[in-house]
Order: sequence, then C-alpha cells, then structure tokens
Amino acid sequence: MPGRAAASLRVAAAAVLAAAATACAEPDPPAPPAGPETAWVEIAGQLFELELALDPATRFRGLSDRPRIPRSGGMLFVQPRPRPLSMVMRRCPVPIDVAFLDAEGRVVAIHAMAPEPPRAPGESAAVYEARLPTYASGAPVQFAVETAGGRLGELGLAVGDRLVFDAEGLARHAR
Repeated sequence: MPGRAAASLRVAAAAVLAAAATACAEPDPPAPPAGPETAWVEIAGQLFELELALDPATRFRGLSDRPRIPRSGGMLFVQPRPRPLSMVMRRCPVPIDVAFLDAEGRVVAIHAMAPEPPRAPGESAAVYEARLPTYASGAPVQFAVETAGGRLGELGLAVGDRLVFDAEGLARHAR
C-alpha cells in the first residue's frame, strides 16, 4: 500500500506541476492599444477631451486624415514657450475651428478653417504645401485648440475668453 500511495502522490504532484506549467506558459492577453494622450479642457463651460500634440511630429500631423472629429473632441497643441503660430488644413477632409491661446489659456485669435482639395496626382509636396492657406495666431501663443468645425462658434467663444486646463503642467511636457 505505501508504494501505491507514493505512486498516487507522484501522479497528483505531476498533474499539479503540469497544470502550473500550462498556466504559466499561456500568454498574457495583449494590452489594449495605447491611444493618444489626452487632457480635459473646459471651453465656454463645456468639457472637451482633447488629444495632446506635445512634440513636433504630432503637431505637424495634427488632425490630418480624420474623417470626423467628435463634438467634444479635438486636439490641444502645446508649444514649449510662446511664439507666433499658424495652422494649415493639410489632408483634413472636414472643417476645423482653431483657437490660439496665450500662456494662461486666453484666446488670442479664432479661425474657422475649411477643407482644402487633397494633393493632386503629380503635385509635389512643396507645391501642395505652398497652396494651403495659413491661419495665423497674430501674436505669440503657447497653445492652439482644434475642434470640429462650427463648435467654437456654437459655444460663443470669443477673443479674450479663457479656457480652463493645466496650462503650466502641459507646457512642461512639450518638446
């Protein structure tokens, strides 16, 4: 009997070890894809979750190639320090509103930007870029907010209004 009990114990131990090895060998479920970093911004009393553009490449790409922009979405462009800025509608198929903001989040300028025809076959990148209208801040600014076209007008946003967000904290993360 002792031999049989020891054999049963070995079989049970082997089964436990096999189960543990199988459990350890199973891959972890994949992590959800990392979406863009966002920040909450209060615009004329309404909260928007805006994607952050903290580096030159993201600021250059902006909202290009977006077939739509959520009503309470868009992008917050953050510069390391105030400077004159301008925006273009590069590969943007939908209208976009832009508000340029000083270092405290006060609106300096607002523009309604219309979609431009896409780059034509055979059109060089330089010619395409040169034909895009520019929408300028008109003064040094540290931030720009882009929303779906018409939203800033719907909210009654005006030059001099202040948007509420962590301007100082975000500016420290800009490159």
